[in-house]
Amino acid sequence: MSFERIKPHLPWITLLALVAIVGIADANFLRPANLIAMAADIVPLFIMALGMTFAIYIGGIDLSAQSVANMTTVVATVTLPLFGVGAALVCILSGFVLGAVSGYVTTKLLVPSFISTLAIGGVAFSAAQYLSGQRALFMDAELRDATFGWMTGSSFGIPHEIFIGAFLVLVTWFLQTRTTFGRALKAVGAGEPAAVAAGLDVAKIKIMAFAVSGLLAAVAGLLFSVKLSGGSPTLANGFLLPAIVAVLVGGTPLTGGVGGVINTLIGTLIVAVIRSSMLYFEVDATKQQMVFGLVLIAAIALTIDRTKLRIVK
Repeated sequence: MSFERIKPHLPWITLLALVAIVGIADANFLRPANLIAMAADIVPLFIMALGMTFAIYIGGIDLSAQSVANMTTVVATVTLPLFGVGAALVCILSGFVLGAVSGYVTTKLLVPSFISTLAIGGVAFSAAQYLSGQRALFMDAELRDATFGWMTGSSFGIPHEIFIGAFLVLVTWFLQTRTTFGRALKAVGAGEPAAVAAGLDVAKIKIMAFAVSGLLAAVAGLLFSVKLSGGSPTLANGFLLPAIVAVLVGGTPLTGGVGGVINTLIGTLIVAVIRSSMLYFEVDATKQQMVFGLVLIAAIALTIDRTKLRIVK
């Protein structure tokens, strides 16, 4: 059996292998309560990766997601006393607009997405610093619970974060697989020149892909803020690299056109198991980013479509 035939199945094979290895090393890892807690803990990262999937699916990258999430934690904390539940709408619109601006700069000004999103991330970071006064902010506990308490509660022993993640998976899966927009995304990712020749409005499609990425980064930031009861310009720091790893190791390559949100779900679970295994094997916190960096290189090497790359610079 050739590697190309095995390649689509590598994500779930990797997930099962990692679960088996960690489970053998520590039987407590496989306890249902531990698995549920691990899944709930990874939801904000998963939501960020879910949005990033749309940018990578079309062959781009969104490096602003972490900064947008950070900014959203501040926006949520500042606007909650003013707008109540309307603070969520402000957060989501902020992320959507910043994502759309990234897409516009990429498509209309022909700036590579890794530069445009990095620049927009800088704008988001500066906005977060300005709104927060460069300090950590805290939500009023009673107001937070009254407005967004449902996001962090639990039902039937299942944390509500898991239900939120499941709902967003269903929505994005439907968007990717059952809509004209989703089919257009796949066409652009598989071959942009062919998509243009077919009459697709590629610029509009790419702008919307980055807008969705920004929107979901904002949702992740809102959940961060509610879980931690506050916000700061650095609250979500350390999540960008794992989010990219989750998308790529799940089987959505940087060259785009294949994979999607279900792959990112598997990839996020792989990241969750890796994070947990580093705790079980007592890997120093300062070395964990190194591990994710190595995993990222391996994921790119295994998933990238080299037929689309004539020269690597």
